[in-house]
Amino acid sequence: MGASTLDLINGLPDGVWQPCPRCTALLHRDRLARALHTCPECGHHLPLRAEDRIALLVDPDSFVEHDADLAAADPLEFTDRMPYPQRLARARARTGRADGAVLGLATIGGHRVALVVLDFAFLGGSMGSVVGEKVARAAETALDHGVPLVAVSASGGARMQEGVLSLLQMAKTAAAIRLLRDAGVPYVSVLTDPVYGGVAASFASLGDVIVAEEGTRAGFAGPRVIEQTIRQPLPAGFQTARFLHEHGHVDLVVRRAELRGVLARLVGFFAAARASSGGPLAAVGTAPGRPVAAAGRRTSRGAGHDDRPERSVDAWTAVGRARAVDRPTVRQHIERIFGDFVELHGDRWERDDPAIVGGLARLDGVPVVLVGHAKGRDTRENVANNFGMPHPAGYRKVMRLFELAQRWGVPVVTLVDTPGAYPGLAAEEGNQSGAIAETLALAAGLRTPVVAVITGEGGSGGALALAVADRLLIQENGVFSVISPEGCAAILFGDAGQAPVAARALRLRAEDLGRLGVVDEILPEPPGDPDRAAELVAEAVGRLLRQLAAVPVEELLAARYRRLRGYGVLAPEGAAAGSAVPEPWKEGAHV
Repeated sequence: MGASTLDLINGLPDGVWQPCPRCTALLHRDRLARALHTCPECGHHLPLRAEDRIALLVDPDSFVEHDADLAAADPLEFTDRMPYPQRLARARARTGRADGAVLGLATIGGHRVALVVLDFAFLGGSMGSVVGEKVARAAETALDHGVPLVAVSASGGARMQEGVLSLLQMAKTAAAIRLLRDAGVPYVSVLTDPVYGGVAASFASLGDVIVAEEGTRAGFAGPRVIEQTIRQPLPAGFQTARFLHEHGHVDLVVRRAELRGVLARLVGFFAAARASSGGPLAAVGTAPGRPVAAAGRRTSRGAGHDDRPERSVDAWTAVGRARAVDRPTVRQHIERIFGDFVELHGDRWERDDPAIVGGLARLDGVPVVLVGHAKGRDTRENVANNFGMPHPAGYRKVMRLFELAQRWGVPVVTLVDTPGAYPGLAAEEGNQSGAIAETLALAAGLRTPVVAVITGEGGSGGALALAVADRLLIQENGVFSVISPEGCAAILFGDAGQAPVAARALRLRAEDLGRLGVVDEILPEPPGDPDRAAELVAEAVGRLLRQLAAVPVEELLAARYRRLRGYGVLAPEGAAAGSAVPEPWKEGAHV
């Protein structure tokens, strides 16, 4: 910005005009307010005071503040360039606040929440005893009232003037959030620019859902400290909201104008989840819930479908249909079957794996956690999604979503369509086997109903990780196998070209799986009518969720274990190995 422009700004009344920190455009305060303090020229998000942030997020006139007068002491008698009490007094005079956090109850989208907002204008939003106490009280308020907690962070980290007492606020706030987790009370953490140090390494990173406002920078150590430590420049975009999203640390990156709507959808989902967890999920569809058998499976062609035998397709043809490039992807299934989908991202560890799509959704208005494999509609999408083959981060993402469903008491629906888990160097370095094994173990004991649908290709352990369920369905053109036909042919026949023969031997078609008792229902796919096929999936899943909701959780877990325990066929005692082949296989054998 030129000297003449600065002179012009300096000659104007305070607060009327200000330059954009990014593009230097001269912005009038009224125009800036209409744009929610984002630059109309370049989109840069300027800082918001706590009161402005609250007004932006909550329903009008709904916020009731608690503990406004809670103020810091000076336990260390700390002095840097000025005594700590003097620094506090200046901050209080400048902001009109007793300290750097605002706590209260409000509604967002008509649903009550406990809210705590950090104000960067007060000593950089640093967390001392008062901020830590208000965050803890906010969590306890959410717990007492049975409402979600929403925390909005903007902080440089711990407040050094309070020494180790400030450090201990990290443990204090983390312990308070743990109470919410244990009680199944939802917590949404909103990151706004910036979030560093002790705040980033405590409550701000513990949200069930973490939303970053566009333009936010966040991390444990600041960029200058990191550069001084490693003595090399940092990559472009380091520690930005997009960086955090790509590395699996946050679920969503949202522009300021969209933030209130996103929070309203989230707390609306939580409210519906709470209502559903109070009794059977009878709201799915219209039929009342009813108990289900503790064990045993049935195979049908879907509700209302004619069960008379249809002309079978060859197994290799079935594989081709399951892999067809025009087969609906998981996102197309979501659009047709579910409503109000909020996609969540990341494993909170290293990255977001696009081969797994998951999030919060509604089925006939009832909340579910939805997880599925993501293939693409074309080569570009397939490459971007690694052809639906997850890395370990994908399975850690699945586990995180499963645990959220368990915590909130909502059912899980999975959509299975993958050639298998990714068999690469990076996957092995990330412990692919361990990630799949932990997913299987978690799913086996998940304390909420699980319904899985094989919508295409069910390949090996990579598919099984999403197919451990109380009820397993398959669309009639789907397949499910221990290995791909090509892999089987290469290993056992010594010739990958024998894949069609291997496909027949593997008994991987939907009808084969039905005879084996592996799947509970086979769902029809009317030719050329994907919308109707999706309706049949929705009807079946909704019906099964109603049934499973009527089963007490301990009975549900016992039945699931018996189900898993019962898989397999053994020869009768005293019979020769391999002699106990079911009659249908003898009649329908292709090999």
